[in-house]
Amino acid sequence: MSTPHPSHPDNVRPLRQAVDPFATAWTADALMAAEFPEPRWAVPGILAEGVNVLAGPPKVGKSWMSLGLALAVAAGGRALEMVDVEPGPVLYLALEDTPRRLQTRMGKLLGGAPAPPDLTLATTCPTLPAGGDEAIAGWLERNPDARMVVLDVFAKIRGVPPAGMSAYDADYAAVSRAKRIADQYGVAMVLVHHVRKMGSDDFLTEVSGTNGIAGAADAVLVLKRGRNQADGILNVTGRDVDEAEYALAFHAGSGTWQLLDGPASDHTLHDTRATILRFVRENPGNGPTAIAEGTGLNLASVKQTCRRMAEDGQLRVAPGGKYSPGDDRSAQAVSPLSPSHQITLDQPE
Repeated sequence: MSTPHPSHPDNVRPLRQAVDPFATAWTADALMAAEFPEPRWAVPGILAEGVNVLAGPPKVGKSWMSLGLALAVAAGGRALEMVDVEPGPVLYLALEDTPRRLQTRMGKLLGGAPAPPDLTLATTCPTLPAGGDEAIAGWLERNPDARMVVLDVFAKIRGVPPAGMSAYDADYAAVSRAKRIADQYGVAMVLVHHVRKMGSDDFLTEVSGTNGIAGAADAVLVLKRGRNQADGILNVTGRDVDEAEYALAFHAGSGTWQLLDGPASDHTLHDTRATILRFVRENPGNGPTAIAEGTGLNLASVKQTCRRMAEDGQLRVAPGGKYSPGDDRSAQAVSPLSPSHQITLDQPE
């Protein structure tokens, strides 16, 4: 009796497996017809559910910012002194601090206001692979309405990568472990991290480590020191958040970061350019004489500066020498935060 050929149907294992990996797959029409809930925002327009990497150089104020955000969300106040947030429990792991230092910082940030009972603080936690993920998940189980978890700093809790794993795979796996928790419980998880010593034109490449960190995260926020009128610039990009650049002021007396109204360019340009840009945005179609009268600047300086700003794309000039905002970021609306996020900004009086 002859032996069947290896490709004979009797010798071929069925391709269908016991568990269908595509059981949850979508057809294109069904996916387009489906309705999904909007992302849950811890800080509307800035911090959404999922993993958010908050990176910046040492001593730039990342911990002041993350603790201030945690207090605002736990109390249901205003984040960055400008953005209304819904209240909800927050877990803050201050892994480089002591209880005394945390108490001092919170006292400064609160400025006499009562401390929110919905903010849980801890200065120790096992690394994620050694049980830290289970500890965080346990807290989230006990606080089903939680809105945010802060890991300050991520390097203290990520754990040691398995032997033989590439640096990229190790970074991606470490952030993915945190992401599984954030996705399961629908919270914004903030990983406080560092940036490289060397700067870059692309703020994403400044995040310390490999591209695996930014690749696995849902959003990346990079805090840099500002220039001229701004004390800091916050660059934001992500899957559920619009890419944006915000100017911030740091108030040393209270330890608070404040979101400055208007595009970042208003606060990082040279003072003369910023003054002209603000006036032209509010009063487009004016020439140098009207701009000088409206701003109090010297007419000769206004003519020269407007010409240079037009060359740089910050202003557009129409026939007759009438100026309007340019096409770059400086031409954004007065508030860089999308109205769809329902954010209330203070308007100057």
